[in-house]
Amino acid sequence: MSLAPPAKGTAPPASGPPLSGLLALSTAAFTAVLTELLPAGLLPRMAPALGVSEGRVGFLVTGYAVSFLAAVPLTAALRGLPRRRVLTGTLLGFALCNAVTALSSWYALTFAARLGAGVMGGTLWAMLVGYAARMVPAERRGRAIAIVLGGITLALSLGVPAGTALADAVGWRAAFGVLSVLATLLVLWVRWRVPGLPGEPAGGRVPLRRVAALPGIVTVLSVTLLLLLGHQVMYTYVAPFAAHTGFGHTGVVLLVFGVATVVGIWIVGALVDAHLRRTLLTALALIACAMAALAVSAGDPLVLLVSVALWGAAFGGAPTLIQTALVDASGPAHADVATSLQTTVYNAGIAAGSLTGGLVLESAGATALPWTSLPLIAAAVGVVAVGRWRAFPARRPA
Repeated sequence: MSLAPPAKGTAPPASGPPLSGLLALSTAAFTAVLTELLPAGLLPRMAPALGVSEGRVGFLVTGYAVSFLAAVPLTAALRGLPRRRVLTGTLLGFALCNAVTALSSWYALTFAARLGAGVMGGTLWAMLVGYAARMVPAERRGRAIAIVLGGITLALSLGVPAGTALADAVGWRAAFGVLSVLATLLVLWVRWRVPGLPGEPAGGRVPLRRVAALPGIVTVLSVTLLLLLGHQVMYTYVAPFAAHTGFGHTGVVLLVFGVATVVGIWIVGALVDAHLRRTLLTALALIACAMAALAVSAGDPLVLLVSVALWGAAFGGAPTLIQTALVDASGPAHADVATSLQTTVYNAGIAAGSLTGGLVLESAGATALPWTSLPLIAAAVGVVAVGRWRAFPARRPA
């Protein structure tokens, strides 16, 4: 299938990765993930303040993720604009939405702010990986993506536990206030260190349906959906699950998960450019093993923490592996469009997973959560195993 050539300005530089710019993009990822997942660690605190149940507060995660459906049309509408301008606009949007969340005592207004933040997140995620891919040579693409997506790891390992600790000390509203300030300061960093890249000229814009039809794209999107469904069923409701097992220290559980993701992203950063398929299969199999252990023996605190650590290490590197596979399938010139599709699927998985987890929690109890997650992760392993020749080849394209 013949696609239009890359737009002018998409060629990567001959030198190594512009580290400061990549770290700014990584911090943007950190801000987005923390904005999305912070309610998962604050369910018991937010529910009384907003006058709703913990299950309904969990739907704030669902609402954020559902609004990512705007990623595809927004990305299409903004393709012609300079990339840095779009990036700074989304960060300012994050600042506003988090400020409203910090100040609101009305569930409906808080939910609306979360929807707005989700729209910003959808726009941001559609461009981050493509931005990183255009900033470096092809042989360093996987590592550059790992640096940018390391913001996910930091959000999970440091951000969510720190936000939970801050909520313990001074209240959950302060955590969202800090996020608002962070997004505002990040705008200055982006303008200072992230290179300006052009949008796509009108004549070079490939229709979305043609990008979606490229070999391997649908397979990568299927793995994305299954992984996030299985992960989010458990992660959104990790606080009530930990309480049900008798351990109860949610902050410790989240810290163990987050620290393990640091190990995972470091390992994947070293392996992604040479062993993408094998590393992804291993990571998904480890998550499945962790879910099985949580289902069978979570009442033992040692089993709980070891399983969470295994889950965190495996999940920490999964976004880098999947997004690198997607850019390989689409090519860097079409990465924004492909990533907008993945962003929508990714967050559809988060929305469906958090919704499913909430329904399972309220109907069958916390013990049913890992049993719900396990078959979804197992299905993801199967899709990667049979997607060898198109989406996840043994040898990556140059």
